[in-house]
Amino acid sequence: MNLIEEHNKKYQFFSDITGEAMLVHRHYHNGLLESAYEAALKYLLEQKGYKVERQKFLPTYWDDVQLDQTYRMDLVIDDNIIVELTAVKFVDKEHRKQLFNYMNLTHTRFGMIINFGGESLFSEWYERDSLTGKIEKVKLLC
Repeated sequence: MNLIEEHNKKYQFFSDITGEAMLVHRHYHNGLLESAYEAALKYLLEQKGYKVERQKFLPTYWDDVQLDQTYRMDLVIDDNIIVELTAVKFVDKEHRKQLFNYMNLTHTRFGMIINFGGESLFSEWYERDSLTGKIEKVKLLC
């Protein structure tokens, strides 16, 4: 196997998740609330054998004290991929910041943004370096 094939195989799950999201988008089109896309994507991914948690609570802490503020992550897949869904015209830096904060707070390695709001589906894939905490965009190689 060459380096490009190895790279793409390492991130195959991103393609799988995006493929299922494309099915949801083709079925529902744009214009629905995020929750409809979320429920359908969860169902399809579970049919493919993924473990999917929907609206998973993320507590906030000050040092070791849990505060009375929690966040909810749209989808957490196989305990190591956070998927933030949107149904907006354009994804902006605020959507990315939210995903990056969730990834850093949970020390989760992988993250995705999927937007169902446009005429076509939009997705971005990210990986967090476990040593530095730096988050970088992932691309499949041709």
